[in-house]
Amino acid sequence: MALGNTGFSTCTESLSVPVPDKGEEPLEEAPIDAPPPTVKNASEVLGHVVSTEVAPPPHPATNNNMSFQDKLAAREAQANQPRKKIQGAGPERGRFGWGRSKRRKRQRYVEKNGSCNVQHGNMRETYRYLTDIFTTLVDLNWRCSLFVFVMAYAVTWLFFGAIWYLIAYCRGDLDHLEDETWTPCVNNVNGFISAFLFSIETETTIGYGHRVITDQCPVGTMLLLLQAILGSMVNAFMVGCMFVKISQPNKRAETLVFSRNAVISLRDDKLCLMFRVGDLRSSHIVGANMRAKLIKSKQTQEGEFIPLDQTDISVGFETGDDRLFLVSPLVISHEIDVRSPFWDMSQAQLEKEDFEIVVILEGMVEATGMTCQARSSYLAEELLWGHRFIPMMSLAEGFFDVDYGAFHHTFEVDTPSCSARELALAAARLDAHLYWSISSRLDEEKWEGPNLTEQTGKSTDSESVREGDGPTFIVVGVTNTLDQSVVGEQNGSVTTDQSESEA
Repeated sequence: MALGNTGFSTCTESLSVPVPDKGEEPLEEAPIDAPPPTVKNASEVLGHVVSTEVAPPPHPATNNNMSFQDKLAAREAQANQPRKKIQGAGPERGRFGWGRSKRRKRQRYVEKNGSCNVQHGNMRETYRYLTDIFTTLVDLNWRCSLFVFVMAYAVTWLFFGAIWYLIAYCRGDLDHLEDETWTPCVNNVNGFISAFLFSIETETTIGYGHRVITDQCPVGTMLLLLQAILGSMVNAFMVGCMFVKISQPNKRAETLVFSRNAVISLRDDKLCLMFRVGDLRSSHIVGANMRAKLIKSKQTQEGEFIPLDQTDISVGFETGDDRLFLVSPLVISHEIDVRSPFWDMSQAQLEKEDFEIVVILEGMVEATGMTCQARSSYLAEELLWGHRFIPMMSLAEGFFDVDYGAFHHTFEVDTPSCSARELALAAARLDAHLYWSISSRLDEEKWEGPNLTEQTGKSTDSESVREGDGPTFIVVGVTNTLDQSVVGEQNGSVTTDQSESEA
């Protein structure tokens, strides 16, 4: 009964009293009047255990003659042992125990180094690769390309060497090696090794002069012509593949760098998405052109799901700002306007979005004249709201110095956290407020009593009008009408005088 009112009812498994087996001595009962010792401390310790793992209890003691108080004390000692925090057993918790949400890391469509993270699978029409064997060989990696290059020559040498050996064997040249009166097809061919060496000399046009074909073998003459033609074709094909592969401008893109992060801040009172691009080489990219794509899945109004939908992001196509003169690092800017996909995106919404921005720089390499393309991408968490790039160009003695150490560095600036739409609406409200406030002030000046009487008195005075230089417009609306009437009277009187003088 003493245990019924304590906090042990919720931890019955950890504080349950072991039942003696049959044949064992019964346990001594605790006196009813004596309160259980240290029950409060044990309940407090167990109450603090929230996300901890209790150490496994030791094996029960072999001595079954322990009293109930001793076993209870042993249970308390086990409860007081230090707990080990569970590693990875649940979501990460904040300061007050609330679950801390983590954004799921998006799988990149284009890596930061420009490689596309796409693999083609289940392609059954693999024969299409053989129809364009030249491009297939150029697209192979260097290990496979070198293997194909070596095997192409080795196979042709072995193939024609076997044919030369077969001709010598069929004609009986190998049986008349010591016969000086016998004219073989190829002199000094006494086995497969010598036939293989003659094949290499023929295809590579070395011509050492020791092994020579004779005029008594028309089959050998035809084979010599065929090997010379095929050898030239193999040389042209394989050397062309290696030359194109070596001169590919893929490595030129390694010296075209993009900033690690993109920033969003105000530029000319408009929100702009900006990133930086630079060229590390002194040889420039001719006709550099910049493009940007937004990669984001969407669902149409008809319910169609479009994964990785591509949307154009304007970086100055209408104004020609996308055509770059990339001599020094440039900051590419995208103005967030009504046509921008970020028109309704605020800072709070940006933290919840899941998209990818792919930037593409294309141009012609000045040294080789071949087209080069450099790519990079920015995820939503790589966009820094309220930041701006640090200037990295300074004027030195006779030249401009570019410090690439500050290429990726940014600094914080005051930027509203609202979307571009809200910012435009706020600017429109401010303009409307200024317009109506100025109009109301003009209306107050217009309808003031003393001023209106003075202006009407001055305008009706004909002498002042005739002596003055012309009508004066003081208050909009009233003075204009009055001055027009006075001018009419003036013109009428003048015409009357002129008609009287004519008569």
